[in-house]
Amino acid sequence: MGTTLARKLRRTATEPERAMWRILWPLRQAGWHFRRQVEIGTYYADFACLDAKLVIEVDGDSHASSAASSADAARDAYMASRGILVLRVTNAEVLHNAEGVFAEVAGVLGAVSGTKSTPTPSLPARGREPRRRSPSPLSPLRGEVRDGGS
Repeated sequence: MGTTLARKLRRTATEPERAMWRILWPLRQAGWHFRRQVEIGTYYADFACLDAKLVIEVDGDSHASSAASSADAARDAYMASRGILVLRVTNAEVLHNAEGVFAEVAGVLGAVSGTKSTPTPSLPARGREPRRRSPSPLSPLRGEVRDGGS
């Protein structure tokens, strides 16, 4: 059930969550292995770098209520009991201050790794993250042939 829910959460990501994934792109390229919607105990972390023991939660307006705050505190305590640091950023920060969010995450990762900064110093230009595409196989149905054969 956990994997199914995690997949659903990844498929139905909010715009701030998609933006956060783009913000994390250069850090992922630098070797930090981030995952989305990671099951940790009974919780799902929005983003997690398990090697760095870091969880990033992208919080909307609903987290401002006292009930949500106490639930967040319980979740944070659970993560802390496992040695995991929880970094909370708001939707507005992710959408309107991507460079600041990137700098904050990079600073935490730098502290975890024992260096002042991460190998990737800046956020890439806005837009979709580059996708790795393998070359499509040739199709004889489309008249494509390899090495000039017939």
